Amino acid sequence: MSDVSDVQQIVARSADAVGLHATAPAQLLELQTQLGALAAAATAATERGRRPFRPTPDWSARLAELAYGIYLLGDQTGVDIAREVMMTAHALQRRAEVAGPQAGWPFDAS
Repeated sequence: MSDVSDVQQIVARSADAVGLHATAPAQLLELQTQLGALAAAATAATERGRRPFRPTPDWSARLAELAYGIYLLGDQTGVDIAREVMMTAHALQRRAEVAGPQAGWPFDAS
């Protein structure tokens, strides 16, 4: 198995420095809260879907906080997130090459 990514190591060090570690279930609840905040921002920005979505000034920071939390959960549970994301991306690309893009949302069939 490869070493964890630089990003995951940086996240782990920063979490150690400020005491952000928690159990995996607690981290999942925090991720759910962060995802909800992103959804609320998108809903507000589109006036409940009546307007096209344009990222707001705080969008990148909110998205980064969600990604940070995912890397932190990976650290807590022993998962190299960057490696798994790359493996998923490669598998999806292979699937698209075989089935074509009309195959639908790829995460429905696991």
